[in-house]
Parts: sequence; structure tokens; C-alpha cells
Amino acid sequence: MQILIAEDDTEIRNVLDVYFAREGWEVDTTGNGHEALQKYDYKKHDLVILDLKLEGLEGEKVCTMIREKSNVPVIMLTSKSLESDIIHGFNLGADDYVVKPFRVKEVVARVKAVARRVSAKEASPVVSFDNGALKIDFSCAEAVVEGRRVKLTNTEFKLLSVLMKEPLKVYSRSELMYKALGYRAQEDGRISLDVHVKNLRKKIEKDSRRPKYVETVIGMGYRFAVQPDT
Repeated sequence: MQILIAEDDTEIRNVLDVYFAREGWEVDTTGNGHEALQKYDYKKHDLVILDLKLEGLEGEKVCTMIREKSNVPVIMLTSKSLESDIIHGFNLGADDYVVKPFRVKEVVARVKAVARRVSAKEASPVVSFDNGALKIDFSCAEAVVEGRRVKLTNTEFKLLSVLMKEPLKVYSRSELMYKALGYRAQEDGRISLDVHVKNLRKKIEKDSRRPKYVETVIGMGYRFAVQPDT
């Protein structure tokens, strides 16, 4: 697996580089936002570790520009720990969000979890869902809503594929987090799940405030509610 680390702290970059190399991953590093985009455009890495504070071009802008052309998994590293900051990071298109200071083993675990989601996506059978209003092509992680084509991130794809495997089944947040995100529920994890679901709804629902596909079952969790006549 090829990983790009865009982090302004030299010590953090070097430590992650060493640990990732032990896992057998190929790593490129930079502390500059412009250089991060250049490196990614050249190599098309399998995963990006992105700090929000970068020289030249801020991490937020780097994430937005990457998202405009790719659904590569992005894990954000930042010292911003407020719930609003975490939500903002996911709204930018991040697949995961790690708050500094952190344990390196935690970051390694998060990388492995994201890698499993990508592998599961690649191994998924080529199936589709089409009820006229909504069409989902799992072979390319795309959705067509009322004729409008939208790209799903790897995390959104995995969430949707888990829910659609058993339509109408209610998944608790902890179960959905483990099956779709790859790790056990923690408070920040619950926030991340809810934000990913919210962003998924914005993409596939005609009205995300009144979802017809990814429904909330109050006090229980989420389910995919098939609406063939909608």
C-alpha cells in the first residue's frame, strides 16, 4: 500500500514513516500543501494522511482539491478536538479523523481499518440498485439521483453496502461502525458515523431531512428502507 503523509510536524512525519515502513507500506512525506498535491497527482497513493496545518496550502484546501478528483481514503490529523471541528473535517470529505496528541499504534490501526474498507469495496460483487429515482452502481461507487451523478467516498460506499446487504434490518450504531468503519464505537466514532450518514443522505436522498433510503430508527440505529415505487 502506498501512503502519502502530509504533516507539518517533522517529528510526527518521521515517526509515522518508521512505523508505516514496519508494516511494509511505501511512504511519501511532505510538510507543504502544494507539494502534497503534486506528489498525489504523480503517484495516486492508496491513502492520504493529512494535517490541517500545512505550509503553502492549508490541509482543508488540499482535502477539497483531492476530493474533486478522487475518492482516495483521507485520514485527517489535527489538534482541533471540538465536535464542530470533527464534523467540519468529515464534511470536507475525510474518511477518518485523529486528534493530536495520539498514539502511533492508534493511527496504524485506523489506517488498517480504512485499508480493509477499500479491500472490501474492491472484492464486492458487481451489483446495482435502480428504482428509477435512485441508481447505485457498486462497481464504480457511484450514485445517480434524479439523473444527477454523484461520487461516493470509500466510507460512504462501505456504509451503504453494509446497509443494503440486508434491507430493512436495523443496525445499531456500534454494529454499523464495526462492520462499515472497522473499529469499535467510541464517542468521537459515533460522531463520525452520524456525519458520514448525513453526508451520504445529502448525496442519495431527494430530501436529506426526510430520508427514504437510509432511515434512522429512533433509539436503535439505521436501516436501508427499500422504496421501489418512489
